[in-house]
Amino acid sequence: MRAPGAILLVSCYELGHQPLGLAWPMAFLERAGYAPRALDLALEPLHETAVRGARVAAIMAPMHTALRLGVPAAQRIRRLNPGCRIVFCGLYALLCAEFLLDGVADGVMGGEFEGELVALAQRLEAGQEPQRRGAALQRLAFPLPSRASLPPLARYVRLARHDRLVPAGYVEASRGCLHTCLHCPIPPVYGGRFFAVPRAVVMQDIRGLVAAGAGHITFGDPDFLNGPGHALKLVRELHAAFPDLSYDFTAKIEHVLRHRELFPEFAATGCAFVVSAVEALSDVVLANLEKGHTKVDVAGAITILRHVGIAPRPTFVPFTPWSTLDDYLELLDFLEAHDLVDHVDPVQLTIRLLVPPGSLLLTRPALRAALGELDAAGLSHRWTHPDPRMDELQREASALVLEAARAEEAPAVTFYRLRELAGRRAGRPVRTPFRRPPRDRPMAPRLTEPWFC
Repeated sequence: MRAPGAILLVSCYELGHQPLGLAWPMAFLERAGYAPRALDLALEPLHETAVRGARVAAIMAPMHTALRLGVPAAQRIRRLNPGCRIVFCGLYALLCAEFLLDGVADGVMGGEFEGELVALAQRLEAGQEPQRRGAALQRLAFPLPSRASLPPLARYVRLARHDRLVPAGYVEASRGCLHTCLHCPIPPVYGGRFFAVPRAVVMQDIRGLVAAGAGHITFGDPDFLNGPGHALKLVRELHAAFPDLSYDFTAKIEHVLRHRELFPEFAATGCAFVVSAVEALSDVVLANLEKGHTKVDVAGAITILRHVGIAPRPTFVPFTPWSTLDDYLELLDFLEAHDLVDHVDPVQLTIRLLVPPGSLLLTRPALRAALGELDAAGLSHRWTHPDPRMDELQREASALVLEAARAEEAPAVTFYRLRELAGRRAGRPVRTPFRRPPRDRPMAPRLTEPWFC
């Protein structure tokens, strides 16, 4: 087990970032005396020599897209090396455990899995049979993430700002979340818990990323303000060490409102934008998802961010069983009225509610009635909208956005085409075409890889 490459760590998709989902398990295993090999399939092929030399292959599944890509990777590993033990690690590994353990994988591990991965290697080394399902949640002693063997930072996502592209590093200051939004994959795994990563570890990782060329840092915590004191101390230290470094983070709408007094300092220390999972503007949908905010709250949070010069970047799930065509048109109107068209990646206007097997949505009988049977291959429960126009709109909007992305169309142009499409679907006259902001006004800062699950 301690031979170089005997443990193969595989990442399939991590939002275009240099995968921390590889760097951390690499570090845990190396600290225990192992010599794992990492492959990022977003940039590298699944090397046959690497597969044949592995005794364990751990495939990272932090999100649905990663899991969907990881399943065929696991099947290829099995064909090339039938004796290799295959495990899936991360949120979606645990949510989809029954499917994975039915012939795809030999084991699954949940949230804080790095310690379990080391224990797996130790048990195999000792000739013992490890457990098939691991879901331990305990505070880990975090080492410095091991990035040396990963593809260089320049090959990953960049910050687009003021007509410049800046390499962006990705770190996490905490893992898990205090909140229990029903559609989120985190609550079923973490159960309302979160774990802070020591500031010294995060800062040392940032120093390495800056030395590798990063001019921007993404704090990838599910919610950076779960621990507001921890977050504020960290960005103060970051700004003192690197005054020209910008950063972004994710925070709930309710946290922006609750901690509004912190945002002037976030702006002063280099915060370029804040991602918030708005999901919907319909209070019916927001209540069904138990998001903890309302449409009025969304407008208030945007005002707080704009007042201090931080760009809001809201994300959405506009297609749910409870969303209406009027809701979709209202969303487009809201984005235009609040000057958010350039702040939203067009793919966000196509997202359809995903209901994996372990979703908390399935625990609510009133919501369960809207959901269908599990599509095992799709790793999600089927559902059909009661208004056929919504499902048709979602399919057409997805095709439109895919075509626009391939053509590198400006987001504002795509936005208006979506508005026109939705207007036709609703049988309403098409409005006056959307006008782009003046050319002397730059687009809102953003990462070059659109966000989606």
